[in-house]
Amino acid sequence: MDIIEIAYIEGDGSGEDIWRASKGIFEEAVLRAYGGEKSIRWINLIAGQKSLDKEGVLLPEETLKTIKNKKCAIKGPLTTPVGGGFRSVNVYLRQVFDLYVCMRPIRYFSGLPSPLKRPNGIDLIIFRENTEDIYKGIEWQEGTEEARRFIDFIREKSGIEISYDSGIGIKPISKRGTQRFTKWVIEYAIKNKRKSITVVHKGNIMKYTEGSFRQWALETGKEFHEYIRFEDEKPQEAIEDTRIVMNDRIADNMFMQIILKPQDYDILLCPNLNGDYLSDACAGLIGGLGVAPGANIGDDVAIFEPTHGSAPKYAGKDMINPTSFILSGALMFRYLGLEKVAHLIEDAVQKTIQSKIVTYDLARSMDGITPVKCSKFGEEVTKRIVENS
Repeated sequence: MDIIEIAYIEGDGSGEDIWRASKGIFEEAVLRAYGGEKSIRWINLIAGQKSLDKEGVLLPEETLKTIKNKKCAIKGPLTTPVGGGFRSVNVYLRQVFDLYVCMRPIRYFSGLPSPLKRPNGIDLIIFRENTEDIYKGIEWQEGTEEARRFIDFIREKSGIEISYDSGIGIKPISKRGTQRFTKWVIEYAIKNKRKSITVVHKGNIMKYTEGSFRQWALETGKEFHEYIRFEDEKPQEAIEDTRIVMNDRIADNMFMQIILKPQDYDILLCPNLNGDYLSDACAGLIGGLGVAPGANIGDDVAIFEPTHGSAPKYAGKDMINPTSFILSGALMFRYLGLEKVAHLIEDAVQKTIQSKIVTYDLARSMDGITPVKCSKFGEEVTKRIVENS
């Protein structure tokens, strides 16, 4: 039997419930997809609050070493305690492994509650740059000497008046970071036969950060002229032009567009903050964060995780929706080249939701539906994997 070793972090808060509901799904899908010829060996790692309680640190060296060695991990939501050393354990993991691509698929499954009249057909991916912009975390608190010196510098160099009672933040966006991120996304789009890439920016106001992000992204697109055409470029005559269409939209307009006609968009290419906002907003179109998976990918390591937080008030209550984590697992298996496993998981989730078997977060937006427990949802998805294989 071929053994697939996968590192996992159970996570804090509701992470334990989610992991218990999902683990059997992953194992069953691997066994069924390959006729019992493959199985999973799990490598248990800790981080966050559990690690702090047990080992006195938020991120043990052993956890970092193992993820680097295995090059892939799946994790539940982590809590960053106040005064724990990092502003966010999740952000630190992305920085230490240079996971510069954040991938947030937004796919509507029939039966999910949605504020849209016609949500069927929503199948887009939000890619956000994961290491720059606000994730650089460069700030100075109001009233500090550092903030005052920076304000004096701005006044001296540009003549712009900034009140001394201001907090100061910097959002760097680099040419190199934008180009490597855009190149990765374009190559993904080509490999997966996507239809369009839309650069989302606020370049009309922030000309040398987000405006430059737009410019560098579109310039990178020109390097792929065999596969990319731009919105104002006429399709090739005499043959069907199957090239990916690349365009751009100003961020505030994009929010309106994604609500009015989400089916017109395929891949959204975003700097960090815009992608953060849009991924949560678009998750609302398909039922919420509970059904929105996530991945953080670099050149050497990838970490897969649900998009929601640890929800400590639901810890141990067997209530939380595990779908985001389950679908993040499907992303992981696809990344590992186990397409059959990913397809089995996604198909079983779809059939479970179509059967109106959902947890409380979805049931409260649906008429006449009694919610099931987190563990029960996991059992139902596993059942459909068995039935469909």
